[in-house]
Amino acid sequence: MPRSDAAPTPTPTPAAAPTALLATGVLLIAVNLRPGVVSVSPELDAIRHSTGLSASLAGLLTALPILCFGLLAPFASRLSLRIGMSHALGAMMVLLTAGIALRLAPGLPALFAGTVLLGAAISLSNVLVPSVIKRHFHQRTGLMMGLYSVALFCGAALAAGVTVPLGQAVGFGWRGSIGVWAVLSALAFLVWLPQLRAGRQEAPTPVTNKGAGTPDVSRRPLRHSRLAWQITFLMGLQSLVYYACAAWIPAMLTSEGMSSTEAGWMLSLMSLVGIVGSLTFTALVGRARHQVPFALCGTVLFGASLVGLAFAPVGGAYAWMLMQGFGSGLLISTALAVIVLRSPDSTRAAQMSGMAQGVGYLLAAAGPFVLGALHDATDGWTAPMLLLAALCVPMGIAGVGAGRDRQLDDEHTAHTPTAGAPSPSGQENAPSSGR
Repeated sequence: MPRSDAAPTPTPTPAAAPTALLATGVLLIAVNLRPGVVSVSPELDAIRHSTGLSASLAGLLTALPILCFGLLAPFASRLSLRIGMSHALGAMMVLLTAGIALRLAPGLPALFAGTVLLGAAISLSNVLVPSVIKRHFHQRTGLMMGLYSVALFCGAALAAGVTVPLGQAVGFGWRGSIGVWAVLSALAFLVWLPQLRAGRQEAPTPVTNKGAGTPDVSRRPLRHSRLAWQITFLMGLQSLVYYACAAWIPAMLTSEGMSSTEAGWMLSLMSLVGIVGSLTFTALVGRARHQVPFALCGTVLFGASLVGLAFAPVGGAYAWMLMQGFGSGLLISTALAVIVLRSPDSTRAAQMSGMAQGVGYLLAAAGPFVLGALHDATDGWTAPMLLLAALCVPMGIAGVGAGRDRQLDDEHTAHTPTAGAPSPSGQENAPSSGR
C-alpha cells in the first residue's frame, strides 16, 4: 500500500493520512470500547462493600453504559453530520477519558455520572466505527470488522485480567482500578489526532430513510424490514448475555468460594478465548458464502456454558469460560459483520448500525439489572444462568436469519421489480467482494 509521504501529488480520495494509520486509530479506539465497562466487574464486590450498594443497584451500575448504548446510538449520525466522523470519534475519546477519570472522585454521584459519560462516549463510537469501516475499507469489510471484534475482546481481556492487580499497584483502591483506564483512552485520542489535522471530513451519513447525497425514496424504513429486525435481535440478545455474564460471573464465582483474583482471571480468560473466536471468524469469513454457521456454533457454545455455570460453577469454571469465550467471539463478530455485509452502502450501514445498536443495546441493558434482581429474589445463581441459557434459543433463530446471504433492500426490490434490474440472486452476491 503506498505511503502518503511517497505520493508527489494529492490523491483523489479524501484521505490525507495513511490508510494504515487510519486502521491503527480505528482499532485502538475499538480497544477502548470495553475497559470502562468491564473493569467494574472484578471490583463489584469491593464497590458494594465500600458503598453499601444492593445487588440490584450494583446491577444498575453495570447496566448504565449499556442503557446509554441504546438510548444515545441514534444521535451518532447527527453529531457526524455536524462535525464529521473523524472529529466525532476524537470528541468521543475525550469524553470517554473524562468519564473514566471522573469515577476517581469520591462519592456515588461521581461514580454514576462518570459511568453515564463513558457510556455516552462508547455508544456513539459503537455506531461511528462500523460506518468508517464501510466507507474507507469497503473492499476489506469482513476483514476489518473481524479485526474490530478482536480489538474489542483485547480491551475486555486486558480490563478483566489486570484491573485488580493494576489498581493495587497504583493505589486508591477500587477507584484507582477502574480509573486508570483513562490513560488508554487518552492514548487513543493522541493516535487519532492525525485524522483531525488532515481534516478527514466524511460525506454526511444520516440515519434517515432518504439516504445521503443522492436520495433513494424507494428504500423502506428499516423498521419494516424483517432482516433488519433479525440483525437487531442478534445484536441485542448476544449483547444481553455477554454483558450480564461480564457483570456478574466474577461475583458469582466469588460467592461460590473462588478468590476475587481468580474470579477476575476467569473473566479475562473468557475475553482472551473470545479473541481466538474473533480471529477464527476473521480467517474464515472471506471463504464463507454466509454467516449462519458462525452464529449457530457461537449460540450452542454460549448456551452450553451457561447451563454448566448453573450446575457446576466452580468445578467446571475453566471449561465453561473456554466455551463461553469462543462462542462470544463468534457471536459478536457475526453480529457486527452482518450489519455491514447486509448493507449495500455506507448510508444503509449507518442506518442499520443505529437501529441494531440502539434497539439492541436497550434490550441488552436489562441483562445485568434483571440478573441481579433475580439473584436477590432467589438467593442463588442457578435461575439467573438458566434464564440466560433460555435466551440463547431466540438468539440462534435471529442468527440464522441475519446470517443468510442477502441485502437489506432485497425484500422491497423483490416485490417492486424494474426493467433491467438485477435479479435477487445477483444482489445477494454483491457483498461478497466486501468480505
